[in-house]
Amino acid sequence: MANDNFRGVEMKKGEPVDRALKRLKTKLDTEGILEEMRRRRAFETPTQKFQRKLRTASKRNKVRWQYSSRTPEKEGETSED
Repeated sequence: MANDNFRGVEMKKGEPVDRALKRLKTKLDTEGILEEMRRRRAFETPTQKFQRKLRTASKRNKVRWQYSSRTPEKEGETSED
């Protein structure tokens, strides 16, 4: 029976262990597993949880605002100054 939830990396032939560990760490970091593990290490009060969510929401909204406020320049138009 194959384990579909396996999170790991396959070591390539002749690959140093350090490089494989780095690939594993990057993979876990992009999936958010490391951040969740750090967060679950200690109890988080409801107030701390609320503040954390506010911080992440403000970061997310800041990025959204940057991309939504850009106006795409139309092709073929020249500005008359």
